Amino acid sequence: MTTPLTLNPKGGYRFLQGIEPYSSGVVAQPGFEIVHVTLAKSIGWHGGLVAARRFLEQLGLDQHALCAVELRCPEPHSIGGFVEFNQQYRALLEEWDTPVDGENPIARTNVAPVVDPPNETVLYGFSYCFPSHTPRSTFVVAGGGELPTRSLDRDRIVRVGETSADAMLAKAECVVGIMRYRLDRLGATDDLISAIDVYTAHGLQQPLSEVVMPALPAASRLGVHWFYSRPPVGEIEFEMDMRGVSQELVIDLA
Repeated sequence: MTTPLTLNPKGGYRFLQGIEPYSSGVVAQPGFEIVHVTLAKSIGWHGGLVAARRFLEQLGLDQHALCAVELRCPEPHSIGGFVEFNQQYRALLEEWDTPVDGENPIARTNVAPVVDPPNETVLYGFSYCFPSHTPRSTFVVAGGGELPTRSLDRDRIVRVGETSADAMLAKAECVVGIMRYRLDRLGATDDLISAIDVYTAHGLQQPLSEVVMPALPAASRLGVHWFYSRPPVGEIEFEMDMRGVSQELVIDLA
């Protein structure tokens, strides 16, 4: 049975259910548009989200317009450490009355840069939804690694503990399958994708040519943005996210 999308009536978008700290993706409602923002300078995640809320308020929006968040952490978490961070993150969103029927509507990507990682978890970027007459469907697919269940269970990680070329192909196949499922559930077509991101510390050429590009034709048209980063949980080795937007902003909130 497919998972239905849930309407966030205060935010102007629908979301695909994920796990407790984040949704699996968001798509703007008719009459709304999602805009992607990259910060010129990253900020500590808590202060960054507060600054992002102020930015939205200056546009005449409120916290409910926030629909996706991109974080960078110092190093991959243990599963227990990831759960602990998620509890802090979720607590802030609950203070803001963000959940919809107990579900967090905001999509998220959180990865650990290999080179020059931050000293704390920081806000790297975010997306927001605002009233618009654009006819284009806009969306964000949350980050996902080779863990094809909603349970943070080490034993469910594909080829856990392996990083051979064959294992990395299997991991990439799992992640691309997750991306395709989320795209389909959001009603997004390949021609609407505007950016594809891959997060891994391992070689990308073979997974890209043998897995990503055959399954996601947009990758041939757009290219792929490779972040030399590790997924947020140790022993997960390959992560992706993507989006389809018309507007990309770079702003300084510091």
